[in-house]
Amino acid sequence: MTADAADAVEMRSALDRLRRATGLPVAFGGLMETGRQQVRISELSGTTTGALSSLAVTSGNGLGGKAVALARPCVVTDYSVSRQISHEYDAPVAAEGLRSVLAVPVVVRRRVRGVLYGALRTAQPLGERMLDAAVEAARDVARALVVREEARTAAAEAGTGAAWEQVREAHAALRALAPRIADPALREELLAACGLLTAGAEPADGVRPVEEARRRDGGRREGVRLTHREVDVLACVATGATNAVAAEWLGVGAETVKGYLRSAMRKLGARTRGEAVVAARRTGWLP
Repeated sequence: MTADAADAVEMRSALDRLRRATGLPVAFGGLMETGRQQVRISELSGTTTGALSSLAVTSGNGLGGKAVALARPCVVTDYSVSRQISHEYDAPVAAEGLRSVLAVPVVVRRRVRGVLYGALRTAQPLGERMLDAAVEAARDVARALVVREEARTAAAEAGTGAAWEQVREAHAALRALAPRIADPALREELLAACGLLTAGAEPADGVRPVEEARRRDGGRREGVRLTHREVDVLACVATGATNAVAAEWLGVGAETVKGYLRSAMRKLGARTRGEAVVAARRTGWLP
C-alpha cells in the first residue's frame, strides 16, 4: 500500500468516526500539499455533490485556512454570512448546502499537516461534544502520520532504496491477499512466494533464529515463532499502516490487529512498532 493510499484510508476512517460520534451529516478533509501552504480536500463523507472535491484551501483563507494559520479549531454557525472568516470558498460551500461548519487542524510536532471538517446543512450552534469528537479524529490522523514517519525512519536505518521499498510493498500486498484464497494449496504457494522476498523461505514450523532480538530485561532469545497473521500485520506496519489501515487491508478488526501486533512485539523483544519492524527484518521475517 502506498503512502498516499494509506493516507486516504486513514482520512476516510477518521471522517467516518467523526460522523458516527457527532451525528454530523457531512465530513470532509485533506492533507497539506508538499511544499505548499494549502490543503487539498481529498476525502468526502456524506456529501451530495462534488463541489468540494479536490478544492485547494490556502492557509488563512476561509474557515479551514484560518484553522491552518492559527493551528487550532475554528467554528462558524452560518458560513456564508460569518464575519469571522474570509469568503473565497463560498460558492462550493453553498453548492453543497453547508451552513454550520467546524474545521480542526491535524497537527504533527507543532506543524499543521491537514484539516478535518464537519458540517450541518442548517445554521445552528455546534456543541462542545461535536468539537471534542472532531479534535479526537484529527489526533487519530496525526498519530497515523507519526507512525508512518517512524516506519520510514526505521526503514532508512535498516538500509533501503526506492526499489527495495517497492519489494516491501509487494510483499505486504501479497500477504494481505493470501487469506482471501480459498484453495489451501494455492494459498501456501503464495506464502512460499512471499518467503522468496525475505532473507529466506518461510519455514513450515514458523520458527526463525533470532540473534539480535532481546527482551526488555536484556536477555537473549534463541528463536521466535511468528504466526502467519502476525507476519501479515508486521508487513502492513512496515509500510507505515496504522492499526485501522491494516485492519481494512487484512479484512479483520482493529482490535484483532492490535492483538497480533502486541504478540509479535513480545516475541521479538520489541518495545515499539518501529523496533518490531527492524527486528523482523533483521531476522528474515520481512524483506
